[in-house]
Amino acid sequence: MDSLDDEIPDGDALAVGRRVRALRVERGMTLAELAAAVGRAPSQLSMIENGRREPRLSMLRAIARALGVSADTLVSEEPLDARSALEVALEREMRSPRFRALGLTPFRIPKGMPDEAIAAILRLTGEIDRLRDERQATPEEARRANLELRRLMRAQGNYFPDLERQAAELLAAVGHPGGPLTQRAAGEIAAHLGVTLHYVADLPASTRSVVDLRHGRLYLPHRVSADPRAAMLQALASRVLGHAEPASYAEFLRQRVEQNYLAGALLVPEAHAVAALVEAKRRREISIEDLRDAYAVSYETAAHRFTNLATRHLDIPVHFLKVHESGTITKAYENDDVNFPTDRLGSIEGQLCCRQWTSRAVFDVDDRFNPYFQYTDTGGGTYWCTARVEHSSQGAHSVSVGVRFDDTRWFVGRDTRHRGVSRHADEVCCRRPPEGLAEKWRAGAWPNVATPRTLLATLPTGAFPGVDTTDVYAFLEQHAPT
Repeated sequence: MDSLDDEIPDGDALAVGRRVRALRVERGMTLAELAAAVGRAPSQLSMIENGRREPRLSMLRAIARALGVSADTLVSEEPLDARSALEVALEREMRSPRFRALGLTPFRIPKGMPDEAIAAILRLTGEIDRLRDERQATPEEARRANLELRRLMRAQGNYFPDLERQAAELLAAVGHPGGPLTQRAAGEIAAHLGVTLHYVADLPASTRSVVDLRHGRLYLPHRVSADPRAAMLQALASRVLGHAEPASYAEFLRQRVEQNYLAGALLVPEAHAVAALVEAKRRREISIEDLRDAYAVSYETAAHRFTNLATRHLDIPVHFLKVHESGTITKAYENDDVNFPTDRLGSIEGQLCCRQWTSRAVFDVDDRFNPYFQYTDTGGGTYWCTARVEHSSQGAHSVSVGVRFDDTRWFVGRDTRHRGVSRHADEVCCRRPPEGLAEKWRAGAWPNVATPRTLLATLPTGAFPGVDTTDVYAFLEQHAPT
């Protein structure tokens, strides 16, 4: 009797069924004859051949014996003949949610249907996907997606137990003893997942890394970054999480957040980091810099990871800001009721940060070696923040983590004398110039506006916004093993 877990390895029922049918026809057997040979009803064999039932391994072996081949032949990754490959591709399209969303009813592909007709249908479905990607990639869609994701993160305290569990299981699988993840251990994670690492000088400019799913190869830039583990783990995270090609910008954004979260959980393992943070809280010496240095990660990674763990394990609500040197907020999170500027949809990203806030004030500080601390009085209470400036190809960004005044007692830097007053909800706070200056210069100034490109343009289109897929496919074709 077949066991419940006795299933074919790859689970590609359509391709397996087509191979069974092709071999049966090649040997001149009827469906009834093959069914009799394996002791099953013809209707059951028909469902297997049509890909509507996935045979268990014992059944697959029986079919293989009756056809005079090995079971490996039936689950081989070798391409089917051209006609079968077309039929399998169309069957998959007809079973996809997007096919039904068009109001189309799946149909049985007749033997007499020309190959050209099947190919035309496949090209049309591909074009529909492309047009859908273009329509959804609008700034408003991006703001809505960001807002929904931030609401989810706030409800969860920015802590996701499933991702923490997967990180712990992966670290255990490679025998990681706890503590900081070494570069060698990161390489062992790649090997455990069946992925080989390849450093290249011609990685497509629109990508940080490229995964060849077909051959299990991860391509990374030849020029090693400050932390080569981060890009590698973010790319591997999608494989661990089973991400499929995103069907919407919201799904793309969610996948990216999950990738970054899992990579952070691998670099800064929960159990080890929580023990250190609990001890630091006991000593009233919590420091993002200490977390950064202990795990050899960037300040931004340490800040993100702290927001993952602070509310769940330390009972400390927090907020996080990443602000470009132009003053534009590029990332934000809060569950401590801080009042950030928002647009009419409630989106924070893209808004100007108050120039009195720590995230802007830090740009005027000459000392870039030590962290900058500041208390800021707001209409909703006083907040304390720690901030640093980091540089990237997009320019300088400040990264800050803050808490309510009552929670400041747990942190290094609570004795700072830097103070600010922010009333960003009121336009006179910093967005409107002082009346005297405005009166003097309003008629005598004509600034040449450096208009952000995203102000007038839609977001980059495609399933992976901003990625030049032509470059990616040409790159993979060039580097694929022969």
